[in-house]
Formats: sequence, structure tokens, C-alpha cells
Amino acid sequence: MMRIECPCCGLRSEDEFRCGGESHIARPAEPASVDDETWAAYLYLRENPKGVHFERWHHRYGCGQWFNVARDLVSHELVAVYPMGAGKPQLDRGERA
Repeated sequence: MMRIECPCCGLRSEDEFRCGGESHIARPAEPASVDDETWAAYLYLRENPKGVHFERWHHRYGCGQWFNVARDLVSHELVAVYPMGAGKPQLDRGERA
């Protein structure tokens, strides 16, 4: 089981959280002018790297806050925890940013 460092509550068990999927996905700026292929890519295509992945997490049984996590999908090591709205951190781990 993973232990996740909530920015508000500190270190907690994985059971208290819910993964919200990949982070840093931008909605198309002009929704009315986007074709079906672009919408499909926005809605369904996600990264699945062997290495560091950037995810959104929700502390559902704690403070209720959303935050971002950089997690190694091979080892499940949490590499970074950072607030929503912040850009991807610069990591020296060979991740695909």
C-alpha cells in the first residue's frame, strides 16, 4: 500500500485518496471549432509511460483537496507532490514530460 503526502494533512494511507487520472490535460480552447478526432484524443487518449507519470489525486476522506503527484509507474514511488495549477516539476529521473 502506498503512503501519500497530502499537502494539507501530511502523510496518509492510500485508502483515503482517489486517483483522478492524468494531470495537465488542457481542454481545447475553441470547443466549437474542434473536429471529432481532436475531441476523441482529448477525452480518451492518455499517456501510459514506463516510468514517471503525472496524476491528479483527491483526498476524499481528509481535507477534500485536489493535488498533483508525479509517480513512478514501475516502482509506485511518489517522486513529487505539488499543488493544482502548478506546472510539471523538473525531475532528474528521465521521465517523459
